[in-house]
Amino acid sequence: MLKRERLTRILQMVNEKGIVDTADIMEALAVSDMTVRRDLDELEKSGKLIRVRGGAQSLDYNIDFELSHLQKSTVQIEEKRDIARYAASLVQDHETIFLGPGTTLEMMASMIPDKDIRIVTPSLPAFEVLKERMEDRLLLVGGTYRSNTGAFVGTLTNQVLRDLKFTKAFISCNGIADDEITTSSMEEGEMQAIACRNARSTFLLADSRKFNREDFYVYDHLYNIDELITDKSVPKDVIDHYGEYTKILQVKGEE
Repeated sequence: MLKRERLTRILQMVNEKGIVDTADIMEALAVSDMTVRRDLDELEKSGKLIRVRGGAQSLDYNIDFELSHLQKSTVQIEEKRDIARYAASLVQDHETIFLGPGTTLEMMASMIPDKDIRIVTPSLPAFEVLKERMEDRLLLVGGTYRSNTGAFVGTLTNQVLRDLKFTKAFISCNGIADDEITTSSMEEGEMQAIACRNARSTFLLADSRKFNREDFYVYDHLYNIDELITDKSVPKDVIDHYGEYTKILQVKGEE
């Protein structure tokens, strides 16, 4: 099979299934693991698909099926790191911070400077990052554990959050379409919405992959967010469109 035919077939498989494993492509095309990896890298560089751990995802993937926590942690790593670094720089002494679920916020947790602050989070991964240095200034909000994000959600989580006030809330999402902020879990969305309502300032951390995408549950709107922090790869026309709803900060990354 010629390379051009192989790339076309791989792209067809990805677009048909939404997410395809490397092993499935190897079997369908009778090619090696190395060949599939090279082809997927080439297709990603040309903007035709998104690489995820162990395979690839289509650009217009229907988010009815949510990536696992491990898969999310392998997507847009550099972009997420740049966003997390900037968000962490916004944390100041004597503040009470809410950290929502999500891999970008987990990165942010590792970058928050050593300051006199209090952090509240329903995210077990973020808690694990912070627990050694935060001591009695860190609160993990319990509830029903959700493995796809490593977060606690549900009635108990919401009851606790309703009684707390935050200086700043940092949240995440699975998709942004016009003014709607969406996620795959109603419980996770409601938990973040409560935190936002109880915060003086709210910041949405979203990499370029989240724009013009919808998920199952609309949990808030961009006009309620003080700032949307994203990466440098978002096109200007997209920034202009979403800038009608809220302030957008594009981080440039480390020089």
